[in-house]
Amino acid sequence: MAGGKLTPRQKMINLMYLVFIAMLAMNMSKEVLSAFGLMNEKFDAANTSATATNDGMLQALDKKASEDTHFTQAASDAKKVSAITKDFYAYVGSVKSEITKGIEVDKETGKLPYEAMDKADAIDHSFFAGEGYTAKGKEFIEKFNKYVSDMKAVIGGNSKLQGVLSEITAKFKTDDVKNKEGVSIKYLDYHFKGFPAIASLAKMTSFQNDVKKAEADVFSILLGKAAVEASSMKNFTALVVLDKNAYYQGEQVTGKVVLGKYDANTKPTSFQGPGKLENGQAVISMTAGAVGEQTINGKFTFVQDGETIPLAFEGKYVVVPRPNTANISADKMNVVYRGLPNPMTISFAGIPDNSVSASAPGLVKAGGNGKYNLNPGAGNEVTVSVTGKMSDGKSVSDKKSF
Repeated sequence: MAGGKLTPRQKMINLMYLVFIAMLAMNMSKEVLSAFGLMNEKFDAANTSATATNDGMLQALDKKASEDTHFTQAASDAKKVSAITKDFYAYVGSVKSEITKGIEVDKETGKLPYEAMDKADAIDHSFFAGEGYTAKGKEFIEKFNKYVSDMKAVIGGNSKLQGVLSEITAKFKTDDVKNKEGVSIKYLDYHFKGFPAIASLAKMTSFQNDVKKAEADVFSILLGKAAVEASSMKNFTALVVLDKNAYYQGEQVTGKVVLGKYDANTKPTSFQGPGKLENGQAVISMTAGAVGEQTINGKFTFVQDGETIPLAFEGKYVVVPRPNTANISADKMNVVYRGLPNPMTISFAGIPDNSVSASAPGLVKAGGNGKYNLNPGAGNEVTVSVTGKMSDGKSVSDKKSF
C-alpha cells in the first residue's frame, strides 16, 4: 500500500489508513478478549455449583448403599468416576495456572486483566516445538486420552451410560481436526496455537465444565438406575394373607393376595408386638390363648429422611383344644342316674366356651370351661342339646340322648 511511486502526501494518507485499521482491530480485539473473560467467569461459576451438586449426589449414593444393597454397585462406580474426574479436573486446573502465571489480578475488581491477555506465549511455549509437540503438549494429549479410557473402563459396561460415554468420547477426542479448507491440523494446533491467553483459559475452563457435566450425568443415571432396581418387581413376592389361619369345613375362606418385598436392608428401628427384632425382622414368640379366634397385632417403626414412620399390622388365628383325653362311650349304654348329679363335659371343637350353650332338663353349669352337672327328672330318657356360635356368625348344633 505504501510501495511504488507515491507522493509524500499519498504515503501519509496510506499510513493513516493503516493506523486507522489497526485501531479498529485493537478495539475489536479488546471486546473479544473481554467476551472470553466473561465466558470464563460463567464457566467457573457453573463448575463451582456443579461440584457442590455432584458431591451431594455422591453422598446420597453412599448413604443409600449403606441402607440398601441395590445401591452398592452404583455407589462403587460413582466413587471411581469421582476419583477420575477429580484427577483430570485438577490437571486441567494446573494448565490454567501456567496460562495465568505472572498475570496480576486487578485489586479493585478481583478479576484478571482480560483485555491485556492477548498474547499466546504461555501455551505456545508450553505445548509446541517447531511442527511438533513438547513433552508438556504430549502429556496434555495423554491426559485427555487417559480420561476417556478410564471412564470407559468404569461405565463402558453399563448400557444406560452409553450416551454419556459417547458424549465424553466426542468432546475429548484428540484426533487431527479438519479446518474449513478441509486441511487436517493437529488437535493442539487447531485449538490453541496462536490463540490469546484468555481464549485458551476459557477453553480450559470449558473442558472442566464438560468433565463436571459428565460426572453429574453419570451420578444421576446411577442413582436413578439403582432406585429402579430397588423397586423392581423381581424383588417382590406374592403373599396369600387369609383373614384367619383355621376354617371349619364348609366355611367361607376369605383373605387377599398382596405383593410383599423381602429386603434384609430395610430394618425397623423398633417393634411393638408379641416378639422381638432379630436381624431386621420381627420374630413372633407367644403362647396361644383361649380356644377360638384370636387377634395378633402390633407396630413397626421406621425412620426415613429423619421422619418416624409407624407401620401397624394385625392378623388372626384360631385356637383349637389340645387333645388330652379320649372320648370313650358305649353307644348302647348312654346312662345317667336320677337323683344324682351326673358330671358332664360339653364343648365344640374350635369354639370358645362362652360361645357354646347346652340345655336339657336338670342340666346346670358346674364351673370351669365346658363343665356341667345333669340331674335328670321324670321319664326314662333325657336329651342334651348343644349349640355353638362360630367366628363367622353361623351356628352349629348337636344333641345326644341318655
